[in-house]
Amino acid sequence: MKRLALAAATVSSLALASCVGPQGRQAQNLPPTPPKPPQPYIPASAKTAILAGVARGPAVAALAIDPAKADTVLAAFRSSCAALLKRTDGSGLTTAADWQPACTAAASWPQGQGLSFFQRYFETARIGAGQLYATGYYEPQIQGSTTPQLGYDVPIYGLPDDMVSADLGQFAPDLKGRTIRGRVQNGKLVPYPDRTQIQGGAIRGHAPVIGYAADKIAFFFLQIQGSGQLRQPDGSVVRIGYAGQNGQPYTGIGKWMLARGMLQPGQASMQGIVGWLRAHPDQADAVMDQNRSYVFFKYLSTPPIGALGVPVTGRVSVAADPAFTPLGAPVWLAPDRAEAAGLWVAQDTGGAIKGANRFDTFWGAGADAERIAGGMSAHGSAYVLLPVGTIARLGHAGQIPQA
Repeated sequence: MKRLALAAATVSSLALASCVGPQGRQAQNLPPTPPKPPQPYIPASAKTAILAGVARGPAVAALAIDPAKADTVLAAFRSSCAALLKRTDGSGLTTAADWQPACTAAASWPQGQGLSFFQRYFETARIGAGQLYATGYYEPQIQGSTTPQLGYDVPIYGLPDDMVSADLGQFAPDLKGRTIRGRVQNGKLVPYPDRTQIQGGAIRGHAPVIGYAADKIAFFFLQIQGSGQLRQPDGSVVRIGYAGQNGQPYTGIGKWMLARGMLQPGQASMQGIVGWLRAHPDQADAVMDQNRSYVFFKYLSTPPIGALGVPVTGRVSVAADPAFTPLGAPVWLAPDRAEAAGLWVAQDTGGAIKGANRFDTFWGAGADAERIAGGMSAHGSAYVLLPVGTIARLGHAGQIPQA
């Protein structure tokens, strides 16, 4: 998904992203922007796991891994192997050859013996300080329709035909990895319309309407998740997923609301934000428009697919920053939230999931998944599980200190 193709950021990160001023809608009822205090200088952080520092962690056998969870994580790891053996690891930690023994064994490993698999083929590594921050995401289900219906009047747009993407790395080496999106006007590439402009009709005639949502607030949060389900009036369910994004910056409205006293500390969960928006319908549009990012959708015929290219599994898959965690690698989380503790496997990425030991736990679909994901904000410690021998190889190569 990029977190469910999830190019959008996680629900709990609503309170983390930077804030932007009102964008076009009438915002006269909103509190004024408070003055910004002086910001201390913060040096650039390490950009990969190797640069952040790698140290050997405890033996896998010393971790309190639940045997049943080990079996489900083994199944997810097995599904990741085809991609693991092909992709380049952006963290600098592993090579395809490192993963070959574990992937070969996983293909025929006996059912019910997942714990012994991880104990035999893996070692743990602490990346940087090993300080975990975990949030949650899920696959929402909202009331929607693929055809016009009374009461379903929020358009769900497919990918526009006039949006252009430009890889800036093709023009300047120091911009490698940066992509911008816009549209061509009078021979010039200009920014693509933001959320306010799109909802005002700026792309009408340029983007197909693939469906209609009944609730604009529910659809706003589905856009943040980047993938979800439409429950139609006849009870049938249609899956939609991320097809693209307008190139405008993502802004977490939770932090914006906290700064203005609209929410109090501890209220910036998804549930808290939704409650405020429903209680203040005259201000809801202006608040949601602080997030200029807008996600376009397509129909899905399969379960949600993560950035690794394989289905993500509720309570098993996490989104991670591939510069610090190899996609496909198991990870051990020891947070202050019991639900998120244990063994997971990194199979996705996310716009707000950046840095070492930053993970977004996937909880699947349904009311329970929504409740846990919407309130997930956990701290603790984390280890990445690497194939046995990886840390020694890195040490011999001089990439990390010898253990």
